[in-house]
Amino acid sequence: MRAVVLGIGNTILTDEAAGVRAVEALEQTYKIPPTVQVIDGGTSGMEMIEDLSNLDFLIVIDVVKTGAAPGTLVKIAGNEIPVFFRNKLSPHQIGLPDVLASLELLDAIPKEIVVLGVEPISLELGMEMTPTVAEKVPQLVEMAVAELVSRGYELELLTLAVN
Repeated sequence: MRAVVLGIGNTILTDEAAGVRAVEALEQTYKIPPTVQVIDGGTSGMEMIEDLSNLDFLIVIDVVKTGAAPGTLVKIAGNEIPVFFRNKLSPHQIGLPDVLASLELLDAIPKEIVVLGVEPISLELGMEMTPTVAEKVPQLVEMAVAELVSRGYELELLTLAVN
């Protein structure tokens, strides 16, 4: 079973960084098994095709605009996925839907896709996320871990050495 956790976002647009920061935190907090690849997708597009081909499970972490209250955590899965990509809830839907459409044409689309996100407050130019969204990054990590564990992937919490 092969899985990818893909964090996407632009780290110079305040809350846009949430997906990237979540995958960074995931790698700093957990020992990831070899069957799971964690990718900082930044604002990538078609160059991700090979990494996302023929997966058993794909988790996408990003900011999503659903109209919910700022800082609201969102999970989109199953039958909601095609609707998610049609409704343009994320600024990255320029690249990712094209990648997924191409994978579908190649008969290499992931067997299962889950999008985990947070409703942004600001997408303005800036290096710091708003406190409300930044506080949600650890929860996004835990949501991703729960999704992986529920499908049989084993992640181990790293212990920090204390001097």
